[in-house]
Amino acid sequence: MSKVSHVDSWYAASAGPLPVYPALQDNLEVDVCIVGAGITGLSSAIHLAEQGYRVAVVEQHCVGWGASGRSGGQMIFGFATEQPQLVKLVGLDEAKKIWACGLEGLDLLRQRIARYGIDCDLVQGHIHAAIKARQARELHAWQDDLETVYDYRTLRFLEGAEMRAAVASERYIAGLHDSNSGHLHPLKYTLGLARAATSLGVRIFERSPVIAIDNAAPVVAKTPGGRIRATFMVLAGNAHLRNLAPAIERKIMPVGTYIAATEPLGEARCRALLGDNAAVADINFVLDYFRCSADHRLLFGGRVSYSTLAPRRLAASMRTRMLRVFPQLREVQMQYVWGGFVAITMNRAPHFGRLGQNVYFAHGFSGHGIAASGLAGKLMAEAIGGCAEKFDVFARLAHRDFPGGRALRTPALVLATTWYRLRDILP
Repeated sequence: MSKVSHVDSWYAASAGPLPVYPALQDNLEVDVCIVGAGITGLSSAIHLAEQGYRVAVVEQHCVGWGASGRSGGQMIFGFATEQPQLVKLVGLDEAKKIWACGLEGLDLLRQRIARYGIDCDLVQGHIHAAIKARQARELHAWQDDLETVYDYRTLRFLEGAEMRAAVASERYIAGLHDSNSGHLHPLKYTLGLARAATSLGVRIFERSPVIAIDNAAPVVAKTPGGRIRATFMVLAGNAHLRNLAPAIERKIMPVGTYIAATEPLGEARCRALLGDNAAVADINFVLDYFRCSADHRLLFGGRVSYSTLAPRRLAASMRTRMLRVFPQLREVQMQYVWGGFVAITMNRAPHFGRLGQNVYFAHGFSGHGIAASGLAGKLMAEAIGGCAEKFDVFARLAHRDFPGGRALRTPALVLATTWYRLRDILP
């Protein structure tokens, strides 16, 4: 079977030598089989191996091939569903538990980096940016809620000259800075998790798509080259489950998102754009997000696609979006442009659960996966070990199927999001 390569991205070009793991060509028996070698699956593998479990990870492509190795790299507090919505879904007490788990995810990420010496360009600091007065009021209310209800004290409201110093753009009138959030190189981080996992005895198999699973006890994962029998299975395929579990796949939708990397700008120019090197995301429904890289490029993300097709003239479109934020970069060219799929849920909360008694899954991070996916892996590992209290807080979140079935759910979603796109335009 030929080698599967990463998409052509700045991440792949800057990650250093990319390891190659063997394809599965045998029948194995382990304690836990994990499907998917992204952050979720590898985090679960590390935690399980640390507890003494025999673990195998099977991956259709290569480590970090999906969203884990292509995303904006922004590690942000909370989840895509904000706390007031979670309160409506599960009540205040459960929402506070979910909030605490989200903070645990940020801590876990930093602990993994420190413990296993993962060089992934970690930088602290993130800004949610407001384009209009209504959004600035929303940021104020958000800060008040997080400080008053959740005792979260790492936020600072920015406006006027302070906002201009943080983000050199006339597009934004205010921002909410969080010193507990930040950004990193997601592919370097994911590859570092893989190295940590293998150092603990985890076996990783690339180019080994799972073509069928048998939920009996023991569970069996079948690939073209072999099969793995295990007491437990973890499904960590996110947007790439490929009909392995239709009952849960109906509750997520793959959505394309896109990133461009400029040519190198130099350190001084990067610091002129983003004064303290924080990552930035505006709070539109179809948002722009950006940050500077370790080699002083601007990484600029945005646009969405609800089909499997990338937008036409993507590089030009991404450059137009960038110039709307930073017109001072009009002579700067894009050197890399790439995209990938994230899995969203109807309510934008992550979807955790079980298939039977021995198959666990976590997906649908809805664009907030850098910290949340690592947390998910840890909580699934804890549940396998018999401590499912935190996992079950998330498993109790109710999730609906996307309407319309396979044929109609994409146009149905486009129609449903029309109002939110219109609201981005309104004052």
